[in-house]
Amino acid sequence: MAGKPNLEELRRRFDEAPYPRLLGLRLLELQEGYARVAVSLRPEFANFAGLVHGGLLMSLADQAFGCALNTLDRLYVATQFNIHILGGARLDETLEAEGRIVHAGRTTGLGQMSVRTASGRLVALATGAVVALQKEE
Repeated sequence: MAGKPNLEELRRRFDEAPYPRLLGLRLLELQEGYARVAVSLRPEFANFAGLVHGGLLMSLADQAFGCALNTLDRLYVATQFNIHILGGARLDETLEAEGRIVHAGRTTGLGQMSVRTASGRLVALATGAVVALQKEE
């Protein structure tokens, strides 16, 4: 990428990506180094115990991370993702994930994500590490 990406073009690309569309992930807000993504929970997101599947929580947090990361002026790829699931959510709720890039260096970066219910109750915290593949031009 040369220079700062066009946020409207990124928004369009994120909205059209197949995996987030499959899950119903919606990009609500996008700024440089920040993104907010939502999903309306459905019965098919339940695990064997009837709770929200951890993979969905991770996908939601990862989408917020990826959207925030791709607003920056170089290409990064994830090398690590860690999530702490702190609580559950009802299958009729909406969850929102916020992704913030807390460090974006020449070679490495770090993101921090939170997943909350619509009422603001914290469901998960995550971090993600990245490496730069392309230098700033």
